[in-house]
Amino acid sequence: MNNLQQLKTIIEEATTKIKSCLTFNELADVKAAYLGKKSVFAEMMQQMKDLQPEDRPAFGQKINEAKTEISDFIDSRRKEIESEMIRIKLEKESVDVSLPGKDIRQGAKHLISQVIEEVEDLFIGMGYSIEEGPEIESDLYNFEMLNLPKTHPARDMQDSLYITEDTLLRTHTSPVQVRTMLRHSAANEPIKIICPGKVYRKDDDDQTHSHQFTQIEALVVDESSSISDLKGTLLVLAKKLFGEERQIRLRPSYFPFTEPSVEVDVSCHKCNGAGCSMCKGSGWIEILGAGMVNNAVLEAAGYDTSRFQGFALGMGIERIAILKYGIDDIRAFYTNDMRFNRQFL
Repeated sequence: MNNLQQLKTIIEEATTKIKSCLTFNELADVKAAYLGKKSVFAEMMQQMKDLQPEDRPAFGQKINEAKTEISDFIDSRRKEIESEMIRIKLEKESVDVSLPGKDIRQGAKHLISQVIEEVEDLFIGMGYSIEEGPEIESDLYNFEMLNLPKTHPARDMQDSLYITEDTLLRTHTSPVQVRTMLRHSAANEPIKIICPGKVYRKDDDDQTHSHQFTQIEALVVDESSSISDLKGTLLVLAKKLFGEERQIRLRPSYFPFTEPSVEVDVSCHKCNGAGCSMCKGSGWIEILGAGMVNNAVLEAAGYDTSRFQGFALGMGIERIAILKYGIDDIRAFYTNDMRFNRQFL
């Protein structure tokens, strides 16, 4: 068999084997056998030394043409195998478009967010602006500038979570009020703000307590505010949250940052003040604390108390939601139980 006949035979054998390949691995084996370093063509190249010098170029050209023909056929077969694999995969993974789609439930705001926005809408309508601040606070802003020096016994009213000796997780949103007063006092600017946000206290988690909860506080500082303005604001708030029929009463209390201070009760919306299990027979439910801003707090922030005065109030959003919607366990707000959340979608 001469060299040209041998090349023809090799091409025919290679073509037959390539056609029979069903996988990429089988095709790779054929390619190595015919185009690799130890292929039949490599052996034929070794035979060129036995040819006459004038015959070698032509023979080398024929070998290269044969290798190119086999390589092209391998590439063509690879595309056929790939197409077949895609076809088989599509058949196995076919989708019946006539089947009904999955029911995707529409999301909604959490109940806490709903109550916060309800309060915010009310106060924004009365001309207040929203202020926010850091949840990790200094002792200076969280206590001392609110008339609570380090030795003050009222600090025992709030079990605090300290990070360092002078840094803690804020126990109320009042530090936001302090920061806002410091920004505006130098220019003798009045303030009318609300401060929503999370606060932290070292409480045991049970039905009525949580180490983390949500507050909204309001602050007004100007030259004319009075306790009658505070009472009017509280009455509007109570009616907005619990119904137009609601009334409020103010009871004397004590807070270091307000003087005078009051606890605010609202007439029970369940029994309309007649007395029931929710109001423990009294007809009234305590909802928040308030008072006129203590002069010591205003002076610490840089306000001239001969000109300026103000009032403040603060409420726990979870408590408002519990009373408004009849929820019996504060932990339900944080467990992410969809059975609970869906009630308020």
